[in-house]
Amino acid sequence: MPADLKLLEDHASFGGRVRRYEHASESCRGPMRFSIYLPRQAAAARVPVVYFLAGLTCTEETFMIKAGAQRYAAEWGLALVAPDTSPRQTGIPDEARDWDLGAGASFYVDATEEPWGRHYRMRRYISEELPALIAASFPVDCERQSLCGHSMGGHGALSTGLCHPHRYRSLSAFAPVCAPSATPWGQKAFRAFLGDDDAQWRDYDTIALLKAQGGQVCLPILVDQGCDDPYLERELKTQWLEGLGGGALTLRWHLGYDHSYFFIATFIGDHLAFHARHLGLASRDPVA
Repeated sequence: MPADLKLLEDHASFGGRVRRYEHASESCRGPMRFSIYLPRQAAAARVPVVYFLAGLTCTEETFMIKAGAQRYAAEWGLALVAPDTSPRQTGIPDEARDWDLGAGASFYVDATEEPWGRHYRMRRYISEELPALIAASFPVDCERQSLCGHSMGGHGALSTGLCHPHRYRSLSAFAPVCAPSATPWGQKAFRAFLGDDDAQWRDYDTIALLKAQGGQVCLPILVDQGCDDPYLERELKTQWLEGLGGGALTLRWHLGYDHSYFFIATFIGDHLAFHARHLGLASRDPVA
């Protein structure tokens, strides 16, 4: 295990362990934190892993505490990894001033604009650096990994997976920001992180990526959306996913559900079963 991997917490959970760590990140040029759940099966062999990207204002703790995912991960023999949603305390002026930009709001992009470009390299962090660290430090099979996320993190999971399909077996999202190039949250973040040229935004926009790929999407995708989500029309645009994905995308609508972790906790079992199927742990896709 790398010498700079600092254990912050360690808890028993459903026969496995939930641990929280801090390490020095090369991508983000500073400390980053993540939480990991290792099921009991990891004591005997390397296990597949699902990375969960959380939403605006969340941290590496939010998903592990609120989603109730460990119960299902223990049943399937899945590791879970939840990175923080951004670098922290980088010295960037007013980094934490806005809840929807900066600390807790990286939008999982590799920023190119100053002052963000030195530290906010989150796509590289979540798709390259963190998986390499996890594979080197824990009994996790880096050849069998999937991405899941919520809201801003749903955007991160879908757009990252669509740009790097060879790295993942499946993608899923709860209430994702599907078209950040066309919504206030996304436009604010992209302009700050990537500049005014919206051509540079396309690799981070799920709708643009799906349209560009047409029916050639090679990853199975599951998206769940609550019909009572207050952000649906203005910020998420989940309805724009209808008809995209060439049959690889399953979009489910849920009456009465909103944007909260109560929604995520209700359906996280379906998502982990979906990923378990595509990670080789089950013979049948429960949402097919």
